[in-house]
Amino acid sequence: MKLAELAKGIVDKVNGEANIPDIDVAGITSDSRNVGSGYLFAAIPGTVANGCDFIPQAISSGASVVLLPQNENLGIATDGIRIIPSQNPRQHYAKLAGRFFGQQPKTISAITGTNGKTSVAAFLCQIWIGQGLAAGSVGTLGGQASGNGVNLAYPGALTTPDPAELHRILADMSEHGVDHLALEASSHGLDQHRLDGVNVKLAAFTNLSRDHLDYHGSEQAYFTAKKRLFTELLQPNGMAVINSDIKESVDLKIALEAREIRTVGFGRTSTDIRLVKQSPVRDGQELEVLVFDERYTVTLPLVGAFQASNALCALGLAISSGVRVSDGVRALGNLQGVRGRMELAGGLENGASVYVDYAHTPDALVNVLSAVRQHTAGRLHIVFGCGGDRDPGKRKPMGEAAACYADRVILTDDNPRGENPASIRARARAGCPAALEIGDRRQAIEAAIDGLSGGDLLVVAGKGHEQGQIVGNDVLPFDDVSVIREILGGERP
Repeated sequence: MKLAELAKGIVDKVNGEANIPDIDVAGITSDSRNVGSGYLFAAIPGTVANGCDFIPQAISSGASVVLLPQNENLGIATDGIRIIPSQNPRQHYAKLAGRFFGQQPKTISAITGTNGKTSVAAFLCQIWIGQGLAAGSVGTLGGQASGNGVNLAYPGALTTPDPAELHRILADMSEHGVDHLALEASSHGLDQHRLDGVNVKLAAFTNLSRDHLDYHGSEQAYFTAKKRLFTELLQPNGMAVINSDIKESVDLKIALEAREIRTVGFGRTSTDIRLVKQSPVRDGQELEVLVFDERYTVTLPLVGAFQASNALCALGLAISSGVRVSDGVRALGNLQGVRGRMELAGGLENGASVYVDYAHTPDALVNVLSAVRQHTAGRLHIVFGCGGDRDPGKRKPMGEAAACYADRVILTDDNPRGENPASIRARARAGCPAALEIGDRRQAIEAAIDGLSGGDLLVVAGKGHEQGQIVGNDVLPFDDVSVIREILGGERP
């Protein structure tokens, strides 16, 4: 693609003077290790490293265009290299990546919120696929698409990928006939403009609770980052699906009304998709729902009030995308849970059961434990830990949540990363002083299972789908579900 065509309307000036020249751009990336001949390299300032430090490496690898922050002093010779200064290189990089890769699924739904993004995306895809559509998702579990003869998979490590990688996936999905996409929008991704080149037609907000304050600094800044999805990225002719039961819904609706964007609410207080009644049944719950004044009853084969909320959010998005209400509601009865989200990992002969969940915030622990309490005939047990190099202020509240909502608490390690594991546990233990502390995660799970009596239920929280435990600079193989099943002797649910 020609640089002039690529940058038109996005970055129109070079060095603030001349028009962008008509030269070929063979690729685009912000990772100097991926640069090839004729590439545009985006030198993005980061929290860990500054992309400008890798400009010499990018040039030596063949970069012919460099996008960098305005007034950046390179201090190196750039003869023959086209330099594009930008006041917002992250945003320009995302938009350039979107234009370079070009194709995107026609209907893109972006979901944000502290909890539930992965489940909502998965549920929405299942509803779409059930209508005979090819649908995909991109998020914490990587990228995947299926339905209508399509079967695609893309590995990933970030909830919201780097813009070039994201748009490469979107273009590939589109080329394979995927017209519907559910995209997880993390607060980091929104704040860092990774989604600015995506044509978002539907947007959803699940909930908000304390998380990522190590990055955002305050809960208001955290919410502001997520709000960008609705105030800046959602297309003018788009639709928004909002949890009516959260206080942030008022602020969001005011902002959306100012843009004349239609809003669909869901929840117990909503007038659009209202949860009227919820009754637990074996391995699920029966829901009575009013959808635009029509009453429906459906058995949701998932445990937990928060899963009902996630399912109704997905229903709102599906209906907003054109799925008939009756078809969408019927599809809720066939939903399958997501890996590591309230996943039944196994059971004991005495009737005790073990679940794995990704809950890693105080609010998420409260939701999970409250949800499974009504399915617990005996005592409720939890194994949990807190991540290192992440918001330390949530550790004591996580301990308090575990101590308040579970009958037996075992405190262990999660992903300590670069911190001292014992110090992390000490901060959490302040909230649950009576907890049994076992640093080794496998030993903690073994001890928890050994303590299960008939009718008891155990939740192993924090890591969910993750396949490794981050200790220092190493990622040690560890999967909660696999470990549980090994301890249970290979027994399946």
